[in-house]
Amino acid sequence: MNIQSLQTIYHGFHITEPVGNNAFSHEQRQNKSIWVPALMQGTLSDLSLGTEIVFSEIEDGVEKNRNGLNNFLYFPFRGKDIFIFDNHNHAFFFWLAGFQQGKIKPGLPLVHVDQHSDMRTPQKWPSFSLNKTMDLKEVFRYTNYQLNVGNFIQPALHLGLFSEVQIIDSSTALKQEIPEGFVLDIDLDIFSDDMRYIPEEEKSEKIRQYIRRTNFITIATSPFFINQNKAINMLRKLFL
Repeated sequence: MNIQSLQTIYHGFHITEPVGNNAFSHEQRQNKSIWVPALMQGTLSDLSLGTEIVFSEIEDGVEKNRNGLNNFLYFPFRGKDIFIFDNHNHAFFFWLAGFQQGKIKPGLPLVHVDQHSDMRTPQKWPSFSLNKTMDLKEVFRYTNYQLNVGNFIQPALHLGLFSEVQIIDSSTALKQEIPEGFVLDIDLDIFSDDMRYIPEEEKSEKIRQYIRRTNFITIATSPFFINQNKAINMLRKLFL
């Protein structure tokens, strides 16, 4: 993929307005800003925990500020295009970038491995349509200022990028048959403490099977839902 063009868009910036992921409990929080890291190309050894707050929310009366990745990562691996980021809504941007560069054929199913469905409806649908000449800067603005970690899949279905979504969020779902052609989306919170009832190796082996069967993968480390050092370690294990 042409990563240089994406790096000019994802160059690292703060969101200070109550929009996107920064809208959660914004009025009540002391911290008013979240960071979106820059995109780099590298290997899994380049993944590290950053020092900036990337997600802030009040839960049970307590403000919780979470650090995310030092950088987002484009990780080309055995002919696969893999994008790794912290908050999950960024998958939307990289899906559309993948489509524009001919890496994603529209109409494929999305296989979504996650503790959560992330199927909420956004307040606004995209103003752009799915075509090769769409402005990725507009996609970027929609991703960061309209979408959040819980509502980024429905817009992709609305645009016709994916035909359907198969959600893998339970031991039962792990046993489902997966279609031959698909885009893979992984949230590492599938390895969070809340999901310990499914053995780690069972989840890992199934995800490795999914990885082997597709060429385009997006992976979120989800700072609010799983310790980031654990998420990074689990990610490295998946590609051993």
